Amino acid sequence: MKVSMRKLSKTSMLCAFIIATLVAFANARKVTKLHFYVQDLLGGPNQSVWEVARANITSTSPTSFGLVRVADDLITAKPEANSTKLGRLQGLVTFANFKELAPIMNLIVVFTSVGGTGVFQMARGYANSSTYSIDSAKERVVLEYNLYVVYEKFRESSELSNT
Repeated sequence: MKVSMRKLSKTSMLCAFIIATLVAFANARKVTKLHFYVQDLLGGPNQSVWEVARANITSTSPTSFGLVRVADDLITAKPEANSTKLGRLQGLVTFANFKELAPIMNLIVVFTSVGGTGVFQMARGYANSSTYSIDSAKERVVLEYNLYVVYEKFRESSELSNT
């Protein structure tokens, strides 16, 4: 089988262009990990989680099926409630599984910012959360969050200086 050098050259150039484009596109994104704590207050004078709905079967359901809560929790830098305040975690927590205790959480993170750069505007990502501590007497749960944010690198530099 005879392959012309011209055809091979065009194919090689096309492959090189595709690879260069993919590498540039992959490098155009940046991932940042944010680590913080959420102060979940289920009772008391500064309660931050409220029950807003419950189904007829919620009280007898082992998975709290039909329970809906709203939250407006404080975000802090450390697990202690008096540590640096970073923002709020706000949204809904619903229980919609008959077989497993698997809450569905629709939450937004609102960080306190003065003179923000807009780097995270239109960012996306995911969060991992775990229970850090539970104080039943104070009706206080501390949740630990690791938030992984993916955003465009170009928003870090020239575009932001021109706005």
